[in-house]
Amino acid sequence: MTGPADLIRDFVNTYDVDSETDELSSPSELTVWMTERGLIPATDRAVDRDLAVAVHLREGLRTALRLNHDSPGDPVPDELDAALAALPLRVTIDGGEPGLAPTVPGVPGGLARIAALIPAAHADGTWPRLKVCVESTCQWAFLDSSKNRSRSWCSMRVCGNRTKTRAYRARRRAEGSTGSS
Repeated sequence: MTGPADLIRDFVNTYDVDSETDELSSPSELTVWMTERGLIPATDRAVDRDLAVAVHLREGLRTALRLNHDSPGDPVPDELDAALAALPLRVTIDGGEPGLAPTVPGVPGGLARIAALIPAAHADGTWPRLKVCVESTCQWAFLDSSKNRSRSWCSMRVCGNRTKTRAYRARRRAEGSTGSS
């Protein structure tokens, strides 16, 4: 079973910073991605404006997830705030439970459904565990499952190793330059 954090993570990971590949490089690819996840019916079609909103939402979320490492109380990044303001959402009370719901159908409504997952992830406790890899060449979103919520890399074996190797080499260079004087 997947929760709201899983879909947010998957949405952020539609752009791979390391390989510079984008699953949402056209309105038709956005349509396919959203249809496959049940966010829109197969008959709906994204347009250029929808793609622009999706990219702003995705990159705003990536920025917000960076804050979940050290600054979870910081204000919402401007890019995410602007993307959220462009989405057609309203507060609902369904069965006594408050939530957010799109006010329009189609792709804008599907993007609003993604945004509505933010408070849902916060409510189920997974929002602070959603992070992006601190390795600057990676930025992959992941769900921190560590007991103390201190995980920094999407993969210790790959990104953690890269970071630690670079730090080791930098220390070695610094030791070599100070020892040769």
